[in-house]
Amino acid sequence: MELKVIATIKTGFSEKFGIPRQSGMVENTVAEIVFEPEYRNADAVRGLEGFSHIWLIWQFSKSVRDGWSPTVRPPRLGGNSRMGVFATRSPFRPNELGLSSVKLLKIETTKTKGPVLYVSGADLLDGTPIFDIKPYLKFTDSHPDALDGFTESYSKYRLEVEFPEELKKGIAPSVVEQLTGVLSADPRPSYQNDPERIYGLCYCQYEVKFTVDGGVLYVKSVENNEDGL
Repeated sequence: MELKVIATIKTGFSEKFGIPRQSGMVENTVAEIVFEPEYRNADAVRGLEGFSHIWLIWQFSKSVRDGWSPTVRPPRLGGNSRMGVFATRSPFRPNELGLSSVKLLKIETTKTKGPVLYVSGADLLDGTPIFDIKPYLKFTDSHPDALDGFTESYSKYRLEVEFPEELKKGIAPSVVEQLTGVLSADPRPSYQNDPERIYGLCYCQYEVKFTVDGGVLYVKSVENNEDGL
């Protein structure tokens, strides 16, 4: 079976570190889905505007490797406990396919790119290839009584973010809100718990340095790096 790339996604995540671990964890991030020339046909998305959410089937394009392992080490379990690869959403799989549910904000038709989809809550690296798009159906896709398995203990985990006002100057309020959401999801592996360690995260054109002490994340600096666009 040959999988064809139908689109790529444009997000604020130029590096893997900092990408939310699941779609929908940071709901206010905005991304654009741009179709490949062959698929820039408005008829292909006719009716999609009536759905609030869509499924994306995509490739972990930066995690391609030869071979596979039946077990992986989920970062949220501290990096020491192993779980079956099919019990996780690890990128290191027999086939490097990802599945994300995102909110469809709008569809904008352009002269040069055809229909462009604007979505929120994506957990994809900038430039990720997309293989398929399907509508999310709440009467079949939603299971309120579903069990979360070993992820139950941390599914609602969030950090409090201390973001000094002086560091927000010159940043659009919407980007500040998005960045705060990304930081609150705690991008660190669970086994890293050094309050003195300074971490760096890139989002849009901004490089953010921060520390974490207990349940609080402290933003230390924000650098506007236009080359990160």
